[in-house]
Amino acid sequence: MLDYSTKNKVSIAPMMDWTDRHCRYFMRLLSPSAFLYTEMITAAAIHHGDSDRFLRFNKEEHPLALQLGGSDPAWMASATVKANEYAYDEININVGCPSDKVQSGQFGACLMATPDVVAECYRAMQGESDIPITVKTRIGIDDKDSYEFLVDFVGQLVEVGCRKFIVHARIAILDGLSPKDNRTIPPLNYERVYRLKRDFPQLEIVLNGGLADSEQVDEVLQHVDGAMIGRQAYHQPYFLAELEQHFDPNWTLPKRSDIVEQMLPYVESVLAVGEPLGRITRHMLGLYAGLPGARAWRRYISQHSHLKGAGPEVLLNAIAALPSAA
Repeated sequence: MLDYSTKNKVSIAPMMDWTDRHCRYFMRLLSPSAFLYTEMITAAAIHHGDSDRFLRFNKEEHPLALQLGGSDPAWMASATVKANEYAYDEININVGCPSDKVQSGQFGACLMATPDVVAECYRAMQGESDIPITVKTRIGIDDKDSYEFLVDFVGQLVEVGCRKFIVHARIAILDGLSPKDNRTIPPLNYERVYRLKRDFPQLEIVLNGGLADSEQVDEVLQHVDGAMIGRQAYHQPYFLAELEQHFDPNWTLPKRSDIVEQMLPYVESVLAVGEPLGRITRHMLGLYAGLPGARAWRRYISQHSHLKGAGPEVLLNAIAALPSAA
């Protein structure tokens, strides 16, 4: 088993509608050591719904964190109790999502304005689990765009025991910007995150936001404890394999076709329980990004994955249609 505490300098961001268990299985093949995160799951959904539907995962996904969204301490504690049964490696509180839907539920980035509520949730969850509880946050919200605001928020959570913060190095503008715009328009401020680490050296600080190449990741790791990759990992997933080899030169970089071959048994197992092929292959569309034939790869999979009876041969046929250099 991997030593999670020392080998997971790189993590993959929780991304709504993207980082489901099929996506994470695929990403694990590309990166044996990256720390994976589920997409955000609301505490209410776990509390009231079919918890197994939301919480189950494949053992190969370890190390894996569950990201929870919510602001009701009792529901967050209840979700934590149920999550304990699945042996996640971490439970993360979402204090960073800026979507209207999340705001209407009074959680996500808007919780930065009420650190006492986050602290209550943290205490309630911590009392129900030995799994590390962490927080993913922004550097500020709306007009609360100062280092002092961030320090006050973090400080209140440190007082109740939080020791790991994943910090998206942009503020969230909750009134006027869409979630998509909030990922690009507010400027990145890495220095604010670096300063947080300098002022709280006892904390584990992971930086998220705008990381797209190994040189950037190297630079970030000179200042903080970890780097979280977001959309670059989804749109160009082979970057994860390149990053894995960058940090472990002894690890053999697999060919993209090797990754596809390794996915086939998993695809067959998922199809055997009645799930459609497209739920898996949609996460693989970017595998050949930047190479000749990338468009043909995407098109073939998109056109054939949803046909009746579609199976692993769709992936094999898509590979066969690629230029030999790919």
